[in-house]
Amino acid sequence: MTTETYDLIIIGGGPAGTAAAVYASRKKLKTLFITSEWGGQSVVSEQIYNWVGTTAISGADLAKSFKDHVMANVGEDLQSKEDALVTHIEKVGEIFKVKTTMGEKVEDFETKTVLVTTGSGRRKMTAKNADRLEHKGVTYCASCDGPLFSDMDVVVVGGGNAAFESAAQLMAYCKSVTILNRSEIFRADEVTVEKVLKNEKVTAIKNAEIQEILG
Repeated sequence: MTTETYDLIIIGGGPAGTAAAVYASRKKLKTLFITSEWGGQSVVSEQIYNWVGTTAISGADLAKSFKDHVMANVGEDLQSKEDALVTHIEKVGEIFKVKTTMGEKVEDFETKTVLVTTGSGRRKMTAKNADRLEHKGVTYCASCDGPLFSDMDVVVVGGGNAAFESAAQLMAYCKSVTILNRSEIFRADEVTVEKVLKNEKVTAIKNAEIQEILG
């Protein structure tokens, strides 16, 4: 039995992967779209306010819109494998061999090109109650959720560029911003650190290990 060779296999069901699937279909590329879940990181957000063109949308609704758009293009040129996990990719000559699992079912596919759009995962706090209070005051995206805490006292955990850039966003509308860094030295660029700490709203506390969030 001859294995069908795709022009393109796309791995990942977030905005990049779903957009790629739609464009590949329109370009008439023989494409297989594989995802273990739809929506990417945003799927856990109760409300998203910075998805351009939509005033507010929940992560679940955004994920559904991704799925609907891809499925509307499924046909002769585009096939979709949902709830499938890619476990192995190997290049043999000019062809990529992709292995997937779906429960106990294992399948192998061949393709000329692989596009990996699996994104990244946020590093989350391990402090007690951090998981229970996520989206209830604990957030991992200042751009997405920061405006919800306007005129409030907020805490930013971390000492790298992401932490200081988040603090810079928050100090524009929050009452105060306290940066908690677990060591004596900040990992962020010195220029960024100096600029942020000049703001009278911002305070930095070093050698701070978070044990528990009380809520």
